[in-house]
Amino acid sequence: MEGQADIGEKELTVDKRFQFIPTVEGCKNRTMGKWYDAIPPITRCNNKAGIVDYFGRKLVKDLPKNIRVGIVSVALSGANILLFNEDKYKEYLNAYNYTWYQNGLKEYGHNPYKRLIKIAKIAKKKGVIRGVLFHQGENNVGSNDWPENVKIIYNNILGDLKLKAEKVPLLVGEMVRKEKCGRAGQFNEIIDTISDIIPTSYIISSEDLKPKRDCLHFTNDSYVTFGERYAKQMEDILRLDDDVSKSSANNNINSYFNNVSFIFGLLIIIITILF
Repeated sequence: MEGQADIGEKELTVDKRFQFIPTVEGCKNRTMGKWYDAIPPITRCNNKAGIVDYFGRKLVKDLPKNIRVGIVSVALSGANILLFNEDKYKEYLNAYNYTWYQNGLKEYGHNPYKRLIKIAKIAKKKGVIRGVLFHQGENNVGSNDWPENVKIIYNNILGDLKLKAEKVPLLVGEMVRKEKCGRAGQFNEIIDTISDIIPTSYIISSEDLKPKRDCLHFTNDSYVTFGERYAKQMEDILRLDDDVSKSSANNNINSYFNNVSFIFGLLIIIITILF
């Protein structure tokens, strides 16, 4: 979710309807907790562009012009799912105290999940949280209990932010496919079971997406496509919600979307907000 796509000229301009709140202090002279145009890096200063960038750009392109999209993003490359479990993250860090984690952890006050919730509460004052974007798994290959751990984190997000699952779906992306040399491709078999555990979750396919030479991260073009696949799924969900709303209250899509909405995400998690 941190993203490994190069930041080129086209990434340096963005529709002002796509905004984000930094979850770290001082990157590009930005202040944590304030709103900014979503010009990468969105997550942390040493990041590039990724899923969240192209997700948001696609949404503002497709949604009515009166709708804005906001992002709260927390990501730490290579993180195990337990890093975001409030009951187990300290135990995980004590057991696997990777030195390359330290700078990222420090930026998040040594608790990425807590930081996500703190900034999401600020975002919630301006808009309506509409989804959680999730992409993680390389550090959990072989972990059959991964879906249950994801469910715990998702439920914690819903509880801590006073949200309802049926209004805030979880969008979960696959790893680079095995047939594309994906070093964690076998983990997709576990990822693809997530809907059995979380009924309000949706799998975002990585089919045909090309990897970089490391066989873990995607190419620039593949990040664009992957982000747009997340956006398409979110659009389908919002459209379905609107159909339900119209059938009960005869509302049109513009009046529905006037209820400011946001969306989140984590490299775990990214929260998306529409407002």
